[in-house]
Amino acid sequence: MRLILFGAPGSGKGTQADILASQFNLEKISLGDILRKEVGKGSSLGMEVKQYMDKGELVADDTVRGVIAANLRDDNFILDGYPRNRKQAETLEGILEEKNCSIDAFIYLDVSQATIVDRLSKRRVCPKCGTIYHLDSMPPKEDNLCDQCGAGLEQRDDDNPETIKKRWDVFLENSKEIFDFYKQKGLFVSVDGGKPKEEVLEEIRGKLQNKKILT
Repeated sequence: MRLILFGAPGSGKGTQADILASQFNLEKISLGDILRKEVGKGSSLGMEVKQYMDKGELVADDTVRGVIAANLRDDNFILDGYPRNRKQAETLEGILEEKNCSIDAFIYLDVSQATIVDRLSKRRVCPKCGTIYHLDSMPPKEDNLCDQCGAGLEQRDDDNPETIKKRWDVFLENSKEIFDFYKQKGLFVSVDGGKPKEEVLEEIRGKLQNKKILT
């Protein structure tokens, strides 16, 4: 099974990707995670990526193509955060053709801007183990400390309201063409991403079953 999870930053792609990957033995390929690792290493690629992230802009297509091609090694995977526009979708088609496989479904998590701003501005991340918290819906047991490893939690540089809204605008600008691309292929699946994660998962499962991807 080969899936794409698509949605605005903060739509819950990472959470659903983790659950789906675990339940169906899929390799999770998260562009954001890969790029953030490069930023953390302070590599030349990481420094270039950080400039885009700090401004709330998408990383250049040429920069991410090689990263995706190198990490797309398994026939069973779920892509989180890529492709983000039609050009990237077409690039992905070429990569998959070289590997003799194709996408089964493009899953869009539909979430309002207000929900996105609330989720991201109150998100906190453990810099040591990567555990993610939300100050309202999923707070740590001890204020600003990770439950898993005890490290101090941090807010990502791009998780402030101004940058979040900029990212939302970029998302809207790019989404229509990629929606049309996957609708024309009959692969588009829309899910209400504003609901609790358990309900979102059930809706995804139901729609994949309807498309005969899951039995």
